[in-house]
Amino acid sequence: MNSLVPLPVVLPLLVTGLKLAIGARLHRFQRLISVVVLTAVLVLSVILMVEADRTGPLVVHLGDFAPPLGVTLVADRLAGLMLTVSSAVTLLVLLYSLGQGMADRDDESPLGVFHPAYLVLVAGVSCTFLAGDLVNLYVGFEIMLVASYVLLTIGGTEPRVRAGATYVIISLFSSMLFLVAIAMTYAACGTVNFGQLAVRLQDIPLGARTLLEAMLLTVFSIKAAVFPLSAWLPDSYPTTPAPVTAVFAGLLTKVGVYSMLRTQTLLFPGHRLGDLLLLAALASMIVGVLGAVAQTDLKRVLSFTLISHIGYMVFGIGLATRAGLGGAIVYVVHHITVVTTLFLVAGLIERRGGTTELTRLGGLARSAPLLAVLFFVPAMNLGGIPPLSGFLGKLELLRAGAQQGGGWAWTLVGASVLTSLLTLYVMAKVWNLAFWRAAPPGQLAEGAVLEESENDDEGDDETTRPEPAGRAAPATLSGRAVTKTTSRLPLTMTLATAAAVALGLSYTVLGGPLTSFTDRSAGELLARTPYIEAVLHR
Repeated sequence: MNSLVPLPVVLPLLVTGLKLAIGARLHRFQRLISVVVLTAVLVLSVILMVEADRTGPLVVHLGDFAPPLGVTLVADRLAGLMLTVSSAVTLLVLLYSLGQGMADRDDESPLGVFHPAYLVLVAGVSCTFLAGDLVNLYVGFEIMLVASYVLLTIGGTEPRVRAGATYVIISLFSSMLFLVAIAMTYAACGTVNFGQLAVRLQDIPLGARTLLEAMLLTVFSIKAAVFPLSAWLPDSYPTTPAPVTAVFAGLLTKVGVYSMLRTQTLLFPGHRLGDLLLLAALASMIVGVLGAVAQTDLKRVLSFTLISHIGYMVFGIGLATRAGLGGAIVYVVHHITVVTTLFLVAGLIERRGGTTELTRLGGLARSAPLLAVLFFVPAMNLGGIPPLSGFLGKLELLRAGAQQGGGWAWTLVGASVLTSLLTLYVMAKVWNLAFWRAAPPGQLAEGAVLEESENDDEGDDETTRPEPAGRAAPATLSGRAVTKTTSRLPLTMTLATAAAVALGLSYTVLGGPLTSFTDRSAGELLARTPYIEAVLHR
């Protein structure tokens, strides 16, 4: 089974080369091989997760070079679980994007760029989850950065380029800081391999170890959008197409959270910065949810709630107990799926109503009842309504905080409850404005969705009309506005979103096995020995 560990990284990269050779030709073949390779990655991820749970961490030293010379990839319980959830989500988002392209008949969409960039992003995410050393973790981040900049700016519109430039500048700053931290770690310990660092870091002076911990936490906090290092996120995500925004919001910030989980437990056990993490968790929860309350655009509302709920995960990491880490892992799994689903729904709302500005929406519960259900279920899940997975994750974290006791823990327990209530308020506001109230004057006719005419240049007898004042038409992957009305939401996009909703509900049905698995994962993280022995004695 060890030989399967590199495949979630290697397969997308190999197929990317094939896609670049194909270029923009053979659209159907482009779509087919994308779906096939991501399905294969999902199957491999499930196999690795099950095998790691059964036998312990799976390790491969590429080129058969032992540490510290070679590149090490490790699939333990946590990495296997993260790979499985991320693979399922990226597959569903890909199907959604294919449905969007087919519905728009968007022959100018840069498929020759989008599909390779998307697969490179998947490879980068897999690389970070499997990385067994700091350098390989850095490489995974950089692979994601290159792919994400392409996806953020696809179509070349001014808002996308501007948002992409902000994202890249912040990411490059965190990358430079990461390189400095890697260099300092190597100078202090003579290695960057996680297994060796777990042993050698305990022998260096406490001040140096604390400095390295602080630098790595800063890097990962930027990636995870932990307040106050989250200012880049609300302006970067809302300008992109719905599939890109969904996978970014669901996955990329969780890569930063995963890196914090991995390094804090393996390299810095009993860390001295736990109170600082709890303070950051508190600030992220409160500032993020208050920012969401103040927004009137659905994508910005979701972006601020994303920052807020990152605080729950940092809360569990800051507690550094088995219960706290288990709750954080449950919440990561839940949040990846639910936030991705909500951004996919936001894309459908934009198609149906022509905008995500809540003050210009209304009446969707009557005119699009299926869309209302697709929004309501993950919205209540995000708010933590029992027995959904959001409630399970929050309950685990609240229980861990109560068990730990102390001023900081109880403060975070109270902040978690308050944030959950305010999240429910925000979701209720969105429901009331977009779905429950009557459609405002100028709203598109019932059953309409904005789309471009197929034969505009040939005098098609279907009438088109300009956009209502102040309303931006939803954009395709190529950045073009769509302007023709049709009566239904695209079937493939709707089915992909429904599948994402079902995936989120499955965590409730499988709540017992899920929490049991995450508890074992947390125990393995705190034990450290299984990981170290698997890496050093394979």
